[in-house]
Amino acid sequence: MIFKASERGSGGNLATHLERRDENEHVKILQLRGFASDDLHGAFKEVQAVSRGTKCKNYLFSVSLNPPEGANVSDEGFLAVADRLEEKLGLQGQPRAVVLHEKEGRRHAHLVMSRIDAATMTGRHLSHFKLKLRDVSRELFFENDWKMPNGLMNSGERNPQTFTRAQWEQAKRAGQDPRQMQEVLRDCWAASDDARSFTRSLEERALFLAKGDRRSFV
Repeated sequence: MIFKASERGSGGNLATHLERRDENEHVKILQLRGFASDDLHGAFKEVQAVSRGTKCKNYLFSVSLNPPEGANVSDEGFLAVADRLEEKLGLQGQPRAVVLHEKEGRRHAHLVMSRIDAATMTGRHLSHFKLKLRDVSRELFFENDWKMPNGLMNSGERNPQTFTRAQWEQAKRAGQDPRQMQEVLRDCWAASDDARSFTRSLEERALFLAKGDRRSFV
């Protein structure tokens, strides 16, 4: 799933754009959470009103959620992705809206979240949000076995924490977070002087080297 995001103000203009039915055959509000209002214009006005007590001009964070062509993402699937992005960006519990658009059989969604922290009356700082969105995008392509666009593939960025589709699935079957597993293996390797100490370090973490059919160890 490809994400396009920006910090922005002008909530009224954004609400009008999201509700346009001349550009979309179907428009559906999947979720309005944390607002007193039950419509987009009213919801975004609430955020704007609160933002006036701060120095934050771009009081909204807007993300478009675009599945690859041919992918069938359910309403619940879009909401699950919204939850994931919210956590990754550090915006848990912030007021948000999720709007579904459909045109010519293709569905995509828009996630709009408030950046205003009502407790501190400040705008939430979204550092490196493009990199964080890219990470979630790659994970979704792996998990759903979608063909990854060239723009998301960069061999120059390979590091000990990158993994193949097969490695991802193996870790998932074992009930492990593959990223955490890679970190554990990297740390064990870095702290070991030889094969024996590496094996012992792994065993201390309930991991064991196994003989492979084609390689010495797996």
